[in-house]
Amino acid sequence: MSLRSERNIMLRAVAASLAAAVLFATLLLVLTPRFDKPLSFAIYDREGKLLGSSVSADGQWRFALEAVPPRIRAALVTFEDKRFYIHGGIDPFSLARAMYQNASNGRIVSGGSTLSMQTVRLSQDNPDRTLGQKIREAFLAIALELRYSKNEILSLYAANAPFGGNVVGIEAASWRYYNRPPNDLTWAEATTLAVLPNQPSLVHPGAGRERLLEKRNRLLDALYREGWLGSPEIGENLLHLSLAEPLPDKPWPLPRLAPHYLERLKVNASTPSVTTTIDRKMQNSVISILERWSVQFAGNGINNAAAIVIDSQTGDILAYAGNTGADRAKSFNADVDMITARRSSGSLLKPFLFAGMLDAGLLLPDQLVVDIPTRIGSYKPENNLPVYQGVIPAGEALSRSLNIPAIRELRDFGIAPFIDLLAKSGFSTFDRSADEYGLPLILGGGEITLSETVHAYAALMNRASGVEKATPVSTGAAFLTLEALVNGTRPNDEALWQSFASARKIAWKTGTSYGNRDAWAIGVTPLYTVGVWVGNASGQGRPELKSITTSAPVLFDIFGILGRTGWPLRPELELEEIAVCADSGYVAGPDCERKKTAWKPRGAPVGNHCPYCRSVSLSSDGTHQLTANDLTGQWQSELPLVRKQFVLPPVIEYWYMRQNLSYKPLPPWIEGHSGDTGKNEMAIIFPESGARVFIPVEIDGTPGSLILEAAHRNRSETVYWDIDGEFLGETRNYHQIGVRPKPGKHVLTITDTRGSRQTRAFEILGE
Repeated sequence: MSLRSERNIMLRAVAASLAAAVLFATLLLVLTPRFDKPLSFAIYDREGKLLGSSVSADGQWRFALEAVPPRIRAALVTFEDKRFYIHGGIDPFSLARAMYQNASNGRIVSGGSTLSMQTVRLSQDNPDRTLGQKIREAFLAIALELRYSKNEILSLYAANAPFGGNVVGIEAASWRYYNRPPNDLTWAEATTLAVLPNQPSLVHPGAGRERLLEKRNRLLDALYREGWLGSPEIGENLLHLSLAEPLPDKPWPLPRLAPHYLERLKVNASTPSVTTTIDRKMQNSVISILERWSVQFAGNGINNAAAIVIDSQTGDILAYAGNTGADRAKSFNADVDMITARRSSGSLLKPFLFAGMLDAGLLLPDQLVVDIPTRIGSYKPENNLPVYQGVIPAGEALSRSLNIPAIRELRDFGIAPFIDLLAKSGFSTFDRSADEYGLPLILGGGEITLSETVHAYAALMNRASGVEKATPVSTGAAFLTLEALVNGTRPNDEALWQSFASARKIAWKTGTSYGNRDAWAIGVTPLYTVGVWVGNASGQGRPELKSITTSAPVLFDIFGILGRTGWPLRPELELEEIAVCADSGYVAGPDCERKKTAWKPRGAPVGNHCPYCRSVSLSSDGTHQLTANDLTGQWQSELPLVRKQFVLPPVIEYWYMRQNLSYKPLPPWIEGHSGDTGKNEMAIIFPESGARVFIPVEIDGTPGSLILEAAHRNRSETVYWDIDGEFLGETRNYHQIGVRPKPGKHVLTITDTRGSRQTRAFEILGE
């Protein structure tokens, strides 16, 4: 034979072998049983224990199972197929024994099926119990053995075996009958489950339970004799203890510890199960705390609450309670996940603006910010309480959550840059333009989710700790912001929670949305970030829905179970000290008498110098202001006393003196002073510039009055009022006067006895 002929023969042989292999593989794929029945979607805690699940598409509780626990594996093999690991899918000895027993009894008493054959049977829908079907199962079992390992086949069987009712598979059965995962079952429990697929109806109460107990005990004895329970002495004791264990009683409901998180994960899940980072103990505690408080809130018509705890550094979700009330007799929208729901932010965005202002050089932590009645165009924001400080340190304004300073800060920072900062901080819900949001954005004019908010606060902490680099604010700004939240002065009604937080070193922020629809509380430490929302999922507001009496106590109850929290060291390399005015907190200017040092983010621009300190010329006894031109008469021989003094503008001073009795205003000008001092001595408080206002109507329906208000540094000075040239009257000491101008545009003019004057244009819209 020629070399060429030999090569052709070899090529044909190889081709035939390949064709045979392809044919064999194809037949194997075609013949191998398919386990394509729908599975339940399930989520597990960080230790692999079931948190919750949803029923499969065909109404069964059927879970995926990767590996069969050792005790159940031993029990299944011992009970169903002792030669499972040595046969190839069919067991001739079992088949022969079955044929003999069936012939002897004149009926079918044994099927002789191996675990592989039973697994094949489970892949089919209600197969007949005929000889032809048995032969088919035998061939398919061989195909199954060729494709899967023994342990894989055992897992397929354990995942698809019936356990009574709509319970399918070991995982579901273990939780349904013992309320524990399969790995935690005792020998008695494992053997009970091993015998159930053979006769699943035995699990139900009745006469069948005696049969079930008999089968379980016989299997336990077989496991003992084969050495599965340990050495003879240990095994005998374990056998006696196992035989004494009772059968399962009424089935347990499957775990439902995180139903909202289950539904959230289910939406985008690519696998039938997800192992989460949930801490089971923490989850149970958070649910208990939240439900307890929610029952109390429900008495005031506040029906829903949610809470989430994350690991600050990793962002892992440790506890997730999406809503409350599902188990109450009367629930309200309990299935709505309020952790992902978009709701008005209230004041929760203020810390991010504060940090951005620090980095931009527009603010220092103790810098005084203006807190007076304010109107910007047609927008007139209000503080939560109608109390104004005049000026207040920026950090205190943040911790007290004052609205007026925040509005003014946002105006200085810019709405568009702030929206960009929020997006870089992890908020994805601000999808409108800066013009559409306007300045109310900082007070709740935009929507957030609790989920994104806790992660944004955690990122701020990580930045302050030097853990996270990819945040839009500097390490220094983040640290100074959190220090303001943990150490800042709180309103009186927050004093209780402030003392708790200072003991635990927690940076925390509350917020209540407009109309009392949402009450928020966020707390952050280097280890944990906790977020709480309380309200009605329907959006209904309630007068009692205030964060300090609802979400805040829940927040601190949750922190109470978290143990140590820690606090980051001051990042001195990311901060720099500068000289500031001790009175105003601004960068110290030449006229600042008292100075101190303060921190600012390293690299941030140096802001404006103090605008409130100036040199003033006084009489030698300090009782009057004067200038060189005033040194006549009794003052001719005097030398002016030039003094550096902290002086607020009149309109700010008017409000500041109400809250700060120690403030010393400038003394009056000496008699006969003729200079125009109106710009610095007198101001119109109301109406604000460009105001468009209505005349109020009293409760009894009678016409009300518009109360005009002004401030003069010299309280003994007389102020004369007119509107559009028509004299209204004069005031002294307290400068208020009631009027009823007609609808339309007007100009208010005030004048003092020195001829100083101020004007203000405004419009009356009607009653």
